[in-house]
Amino acid sequence: MVKTLAARLHSRLGDFWWYAMLMFLASRAADCLNAFIGIWLVPKYIEPADLGAVMPLLNFAAIIAMPIGVFASTFRNELTTLATERKYGEMKSLMRGVFIAAAICLVLAIIACRLLFPIFLEKIRIVEGSLGMLILATSFTGAVAPVYQNALQALKKFKSMSVINLLGAPIRFAAMLLAMPFRPLSGYFVGQAATPAFNIAASLLSLRKELAVKAKPYWHRATAIRFSRLFVLLAVGSLAGGLASLSEATVLRQQLPAVESAGYYMVTRFSEISGFLAASLVFTLFPFAAEMNAKGSDPRPLIFKIYAAIVAFSAPLALLFWLFGKPILAAMPHGAEYSNYWWAIPWMVGMSTMGNMISTFTTAEIAANKFKYYLWFIPITLAYPAALMLAADGISSLTDMLRWMTAFNVIRLLGCILAMLLARRGASQAA
Repeated sequence: MVKTLAARLHSRLGDFWWYAMLMFLASRAADCLNAFIGIWLVPKYIEPADLGAVMPLLNFAAIIAMPIGVFASTFRNELTTLATERKYGEMKSLMRGVFIAAAICLVLAIIACRLLFPIFLEKIRIVEGSLGMLILATSFTGAVAPVYQNALQALKKFKSMSVINLLGAPIRFAAMLLAMPFRPLSGYFVGQAATPAFNIAASLLSLRKELAVKAKPYWHRATAIRFSRLFVLLAVGSLAGGLASLSEATVLRQQLPAVESAGYYMVTRFSEISGFLAASLVFTLFPFAAEMNAKGSDPRPLIFKIYAAIVAFSAPLALLFWLFGKPILAAMPHGAEYSNYWWAIPWMVGMSTMGNMISTFTTAEIAANKFKYYLWFIPITLAYPAALMLAADGISSLTDMLRWMTAFNVIRLLGCILAMLLARRGASQAA
């Protein structure tokens, strides 16, 4: 009975919306626990003076992991192609190559972390010696896990991914619960590393059938040249985005009083709920957008439907936090110190919504191997951290910072919408 109803619903919704729904339900079940971790467990153990450092540290980990993250993104399209064509031997060779690249990047990351991390800790006013190795573990596992998840994504193994996402949250919670009472910040990053480590192991288990085949030759000079070019393109995009995020988080920590940077962390725990639906839609979009490009189909109607779904999900959420944000924040650990920033939650929901719409556009473009949008997107993204650094002395409150962040997101989103509208006009004239 249940299978029959599920089959009917699958047929009615179509593959994209069906798989997106599966990912959404599984991920949101996990997010119930992740939400408890973010809004209760973390502020319970990490004092307000240190809480504002969590996001800059996460952004530092992302920068350290950027090279292997770019490798994963570079080969995502090829994994999708090989999986679609059932070329599992070549896929196995590809994944081996990415893993070797990850090992090399880890060595470089250790050197970079050794040189830069003490300076960074001083800038964000944190003293905790064990954080360096934990940041490396978090960045490495977090960067390698998508390689295997991309393989599952390419094979459209969304059921397996749903189970993995569902189990990852309890593992993260258990790791944090064991470690945070002793060393709060270090314990936080123990939990951050635990989930991607589990994802790697579980993904390998799910891929055992496809990877049981004999590896076939894949790496050739032409392949290396092709992917070197793609790697450079994606590296430029990742570096620009990483610098923007790191600069933003660092300015928030350096220029704002500790209580305001901590308040920003608490606000974002709630505003990020607006990305729950978008995360599932954008993740599911990639293989479908790649497939549509291969067939010559136009992905823009699907993108605009995703935009509508994102806005429909986020608008009631913003209203909810506008009405009840203050008592919700007041109920959190140290809530009396954060409740005055309730007004920032609906504001941040709006920014999160714009960020999710931007990600939808860029995901579809990258899936189609289209990088023309880089001509305007990268300069805007690089101009933002430069402007922030120049204006940092004039940023003295959370309101000031949110104005900068809003302007940045509005400009990028307008660029994305204009790019799609111009592409549609060009296609109509060509026809």
